[in-house]
Amino acid sequence: MLKVTAQHTEDCQAIVRIEVDEQRLEHYLQKAYHRLVKRTEVPGFRRGKAPRPMLERYLGRHRLLHEALDILVPEVVQEALREQGIEPYDRPLVEVVQEEPPIIQATVPLTPQVDLGDYLSLRLPQEEVTVDPAEVEAALQELRHRYALRQPVDRPARWGDIVRLDVRGLVDGRPVLTEEDIEVQLREGQELLVPGLAHHIIGLRKGEERTFTLTIPQDWPRRSIAGRQASFTVRIHEVKEEELPPLDDDFARQVGEGFPTLEALRRRLEEDIRQQKEEEASRRRREQAVDLLVESAPVLRFPPVLLEEEIERLLEEEARALGRDVDRYIQEMRRSPAQRRQELEERARRRLCRSLALSRLAELENIQVTTEEVAAEIERLTAGPHGPQLRPILQSPRGMESVRRSLLTRKTIDRLMEIVSGKAQPEGGEGT
Repeated sequence: MLKVTAQHTEDCQAIVRIEVDEQRLEHYLQKAYHRLVKRTEVPGFRRGKAPRPMLERYLGRHRLLHEALDILVPEVVQEALREQGIEPYDRPLVEVVQEEPPIIQATVPLTPQVDLGDYLSLRLPQEEVTVDPAEVEAALQELRHRYALRQPVDRPARWGDIVRLDVRGLVDGRPVLTEEDIEVQLREGQELLVPGLAHHIIGLRKGEERTFTLTIPQDWPRRSIAGRQASFTVRIHEVKEEELPPLDDDFARQVGEGFPTLEALRRRLEEDIRQQKEEEASRRRREQAVDLLVESAPVLRFPPVLLEEEIERLLEEEARALGRDVDRYIQEMRRSPAQRRQELEERARRRLCRSLALSRLAELENIQVTTEEVAAEIERLTAGPHGPQLRPILQSPRGMESVRRSLLTRKTIDRLMEIVSGKAQPEGGEGT
């Protein structure tokens, strides 16, 4: 017989305590005996023929008991969950609290609870996009730099010059930055490779070299050297002076496909800037809409294991972006795994909440992705030069599922944008 008690917690878990009586334990001890006797050589007996008391004396009571628990635990946990009507959302965490008679505790993740409330009433004001004339003038100046003549000069480098040089950075004698024969423009107020580097190039002539110390930024990709002192050496190969073209109609006719007047060029730049800002505003608004959906949800709870899995995914993504495995990535950052996971917790929580809220919205609004839509999206993604290499990946079961999820997220956010804009009519959703 099993004695089972279950307690449901606020964080979507069930704590199930299972007590196994002596009679049930004896059944599993006998199973353990039959399993062990087949693979154990007991002196004086042929394999498989030693009586249980002799096997137990030879191996020890603890060995037989542990073998029995290996068989017993998964079976009684499943039985207890069926008895209590508990459906695990993820794999339970099982602990043997007491070996004899056995007491087992299973911490069972349950389905997340997401109530979006009256989500159809959510509203988000439209962001007004404006273009400042100064932005257009800055774009014109950038074009002048792009079409400028660059003449070699025999003088020290100054702001505005184009310099061809080698750069080498060392931390504790080990290289952290090596760039050879690169060409850069020295623009005051703009960072060059490492903050402060450009200031040490000013005043150097062709053929000259300078060594100096700078602090590596805290957000440097290699976290192991972030914030540390580095020794840099620069060697100048060439200094060029920039001759900007006059800002007139002749200049406008040289730019791009050619514009009849400078004013026509200004109008095109203004349109381009406006379009770019509208696209950026649209991206921001979509992010804000999802955040609003999450913040307005009366109930959004999930088992802790989901947060741990999301943190693990973030770690893997960061490591993969740098071409590392997770262990090496954490080692290079000079942090313990626990420290880095703690640092990622809030990001992971936000991403998980957004995912759960959008999944629930897709359910309520009956948003689905058809096989035809997946196929069309794969055709779109593989239309470029890398299509032949990408197509087999996307057409694999895992690739198609990834495309389907991406499309579902996009369609769900599109529906959310209709809602927050006040343009949506209920599409069979429950509204709560």
